[in-house]
Amino acid sequence: MASSEPNTSDATPGYRALLRNREFAGLYAGFTLTVAASTLSGFALGTLVDRSTGSPFLTAVSMYGATFATVLGATTLMSVADGSRPRRTLVALQAVALAGACAQAAPGMPLTARFALLLLLGFFQSLNTGTRMGLLAEAVPASAYVPARSLMNITAGGTSVLGFALGALLLRHLTPQGLFVAAAALTAAALAVTAATVRERSIRPPRRPGLRETWTTNAALLSRTGPRALLLNLWVPNGLIVGCEALFIPYAGANAGVLLAAASGGMLLGDLTVGRLLSPEWRRRSAFPLRLLLAAPYLLFALHPPAPVAAVAVFVASAGFAATLPLQERLLALTPEQVRGQVQGVESAGRMTWQGIGAAVAGATAQVLSPTVTITGLAAVSVCVTLASRPHVNRARWVAPTSPRG
Repeated sequence: MASSEPNTSDATPGYRALLRNREFAGLYAGFTLTVAASTLSGFALGTLVDRSTGSPFLTAVSMYGATFATVLGATTLMSVADGSRPRRTLVALQAVALAGACAQAAPGMPLTARFALLLLLGFFQSLNTGTRMGLLAEAVPASAYVPARSLMNITAGGTSVLGFALGALLLRHLTPQGLFVAAAALTAAALAVTAATVRERSIRPPRRPGLRETWTTNAALLSRTGPRALLLNLWVPNGLIVGCEALFIPYAGANAGVLLAAASGGMLLGDLTVGRLLSPEWRRRSAFPLRLLLAAPYLLFALHPPAPVAAVAVFVASAGFAATLPLQERLLALTPEQVRGQVQGVESAGRMTWQGIGAAVAGATAQVLSPTVTITGLAAVSVCVTLASRPHVNRARWVAPTSPRG
């Protein structure tokens, strides 16, 4: 049976009101510290790999390769996110992250071992995200879900930018090993905050998480065109435009930094506007035009616009990333409470994986075609996906899985 739509009559709380909720504040602080630790660790590993191998490919994989491991977590053990003891699960996963961060800080580890550890931590990080988002849906009322996700999205982006800047600054005084130690300290702080603020949930029905449970729920999620179209809209247009961004350096050269800054600014504005200012009804209506906005300005790149025009186009387009918020809200409303963590974990893992796919496709295509043609083509495909899937998104319904434990 489909869960009910959120109560849209409730006033949407502000960010300050959310942070007065002790449990949300703990989830938020733990999330922020985890993102900061992951950013520092990725920067340290990328620097270490670059100095050891000089390979741009291996350096890129070391910094972003963990995203590809998230899909493995989504397809195997993501059902642990909806277990009857989610706090205990989240604390355990944070402890695994701390052990991994400490292992990366060990001197003398071979690069092959570091890459293996990177993938292993990416797998557990996807489970961590699913569990955290499942708890988030229970810690805040339905009317506060979108502002809560908006605040976390904004913080994640800002923390990543600051983390890379701080990593570059610290490397003037520390070795990459020192950055690993700093990342381990941040991970330990995230574990402490999570353990101290998040409470256990006793309202969940007993479940036996595992591979079979994960597959059963995933099959129910993907068996109907509506939820499948929602996930398609959350994954593919986003990933294709990340592919466009991945080509800013070969496209713009010295002006690439301006385009990247414009993309960050547009994303921030979009999340603030949709997450804080729009009513639930207007959020619902905004999802489709925002998805079109995400891609349409990139079609201007076919005309080789001057740098200021290109920067404005990127700024406007990046506001369209905020379409993720109403789509996530709708997916949550269609998801039964007992599998919310798993479904949100699958959504997050798929989105991250598609960002990696988009960047890889863009890079491979630009090797054959020009960056200009590739950017325009990816934007056109994104528009087509959004248009083709709209009727199915509007008819989205949930079909409950059949339990494997008859």
